[in-house]
Amino acid sequence: MTDHVRDLEAVREATDRLLGAMGKSDDGAVAEPSLLPGWSRGHVLAHLSRNADALVNVLQGRPMYASSETRDADIERDAPRPLATQLDDVRESGAAFLAAATEPADWSRTVTLRNGVTDSASRLPFRRLVEVELHHVDLGVGYTLEDLPDEFVTRENDFLAERFAGHPSVAPTTAVAPDGRVWTTGGGEGAPVTVRGTAPEILGWLCGRRDGSALAVEGGTLPALPPL
Repeated sequence: MTDHVRDLEAVREATDRLLGAMGKSDDGAVAEPSLLPGWSRGHVLAHLSRNADALVNVLQGRPMYASSETRDADIERDAPRPLATQLDDVRESGAAFLAAATEPADWSRTVTLRNGVTDSASRLPFRRLVEVELHHVDLGVGYTLEDLPDEFVTRENDFLAERFAGHPSVAPTTAVAPDGRVWTTGGGEGAPVTVRGTAPEILGWLCGRRDGSALAVEGGTLPALPPL
């Protein structure tokens, strides 16, 4: 069962880590490229702030974003801001999300996210945690997939493996970590494939942050995954 209270504390801790890491940078670093193609670090920080606002909307029964165009325009507008402004925004918008998430609510209710995706309200804190942790990696400031908390890596691998399960373009795939953790995904045409590697390397492949070249593949070639 998802423990949203525990996840909210994890969000708080992850946000503090990100703010501490970026606080060692300067305005010039914000304009530099992130690890996400086409986005500067300023884009990543702006996205994190606006995502927190969007999740408050979801918690309070409003559309996540007014539109995809508005979402993109807001990120472009905010990306060039100075570092101090960016960090204040991440801090304040993140605090507003945590405050909204501590209001009495029916956490078993179904909520609607972007593009009509639905989920249990209880999973929103973990979704925010994913945003903060993976985008901390994307900032390219020394925090890598290997630095992510082990429990987070396992849960995100669980989520992504389930997301691609049964996908017609992904061959049946079993991913195995050295410690025995196993994730199964895919289910489309093609012979079954086994992928072996560390849990962070498997996560990098599943979330599109790494090309999978560090993984050992048995029974065929590494499946190309659809974009998230």
